[in-house]
Amino acid sequence: MSTETLSKAQEIVQENLDYTLFSWSKQKGLNPIAVERAEGVYLYDYDGKRYIDFSSGLMNVNIGHSNQRVTEAVVKQMQEVAYVTPSCVTKVRGELGKKLAEICPGDLNKAFFTLCGATSIENAIKLARLSTGRHKILTRYQSYHGSSNGAMTASGDPRKLPVDSQQAPNFVHFDLPYLYRWEYGEEALLKECVAQMERIIAYESPNNIAAIILEGESGSSGCLQYPKGYLKALKEICNKHGILLIMDEVMSGFGRTGKWFGFEHHGIVPDMIAMAKGLTCGYLPFGCLMVSDKIAAKFDDTMLALGLTYSAHPVCCAAALETIKIYEDDHLIENAAAMGKYIESRVEEMKKIHPSIGNFRNTGLLGCIELVKNRDTKEPMAPFNAGPADMVVMNKVAAKIKELGMYTFVRWGYIFIAPPLTVTKEEIEEGLAIISEAIKIADESIA
Repeated sequence: MSTETLSKAQEIVQENLDYTLFSWSKQKGLNPIAVERAEGVYLYDYDGKRYIDFSSGLMNVNIGHSNQRVTEAVVKQMQEVAYVTPSCVTKVRGELGKKLAEICPGDLNKAFFTLCGATSIENAIKLARLSTGRHKILTRYQSYHGSSNGAMTASGDPRKLPVDSQQAPNFVHFDLPYLYRWEYGEEALLKECVAQMERIIAYESPNNIAAIILEGESGSSGCLQYPKGYLKALKEICNKHGILLIMDEVMSGFGRTGKWFGFEHHGIVPDMIAMAKGLTCGYLPFGCLMVSDKIAAKFDDTMLALGLTYSAHPVCCAAALETIKIYEDDHLIENAAAMGKYIESRVEEMKKIHPSIGNFRNTGLLGCIELVKNRDTKEPMAPFNAGPADMVVMNKVAAKIKELGMYTFVRWGYIFIAPPLTVTKEEIEEGLAIISEAIKIADESIA
């Protein structure tokens, strides 16, 4: 097809397909949205079609699209200084570090600025090993921490399986069941999960284990919630053995769960926090590793063997500082908590008319509907790591969602609900109406 017969949107899509590669996808047969502009909770393509963004991009555009306060802060900083080496300092770097220390609990007062979630995790792993002198890292199956080698190995996600041969050494995974598919009650689940962790630490030797990495709240694996009391029990185990607890708040941080950080729902303070996504809400790539004073003090007279060319990039720092101000000024964290409760009540009503809705797991505005073929057996509409043959129904559901004007994350049997923290009840109703219509397709496959 010649470019003369293509619409503007088709021309843009074709050029992208011809000259760029797409993440986590077969490169043939893609049909991406050609986004011309975005505002609030909406995306607009070149043909004028509007899509409600019900996953905040990749669960990162927490403040909504095109907030010009961030633009103004970025332009102002670029007019002053766009880049200095990390060995120099800028006013905005210190201001951001101080602000992060204010919103982080306990003695998490030292910021090492990174480029993204994966680089936050990579540096957390390095720092844990440097500060403890130990080498093993424990992480959960059914988790995701990033796509670089160390972060991907730390993940328990099937996206790492094609590059199994490139995995990093000295990572140990553990299984953490979740209540929906646990047959023996929540109290027994907590006991089993804690006992399993104690066994694994004994098997691997606590003197070899530098850290345990967990998401503040589970994200793309299906919002798999922790047993009540688990993180508190885990922190006690870590303290007993001198193991560091690193919380990956890349997705669940910055108001996404109705608190600054997901772990705050569990009454603990970790030793490090990995941040990105909601720190700048995707307006610029940026991340941070927040470190306790105790860990930082180890390097007062010893070289800190971490470094990135773009660490503490002043323009990104300016974007982050303004983003945090928006959270506070616009009461977005409070709104996330309130709208999350509203969504929960509405999905409960949807369950009455959609027999394929098996479970809804949600914290604030980080949630997903799990579709099943049978509520009694809880057989998933698409299994973990589903292949193409298992995804026929869910692919139809996803296609209908897009056709009706929604962009959101659909994975296996999950439909994610994670709109920007600016979302209103009216926008929630609009989004849930689209999802409800699409779920009718799954209802037809009930066994």
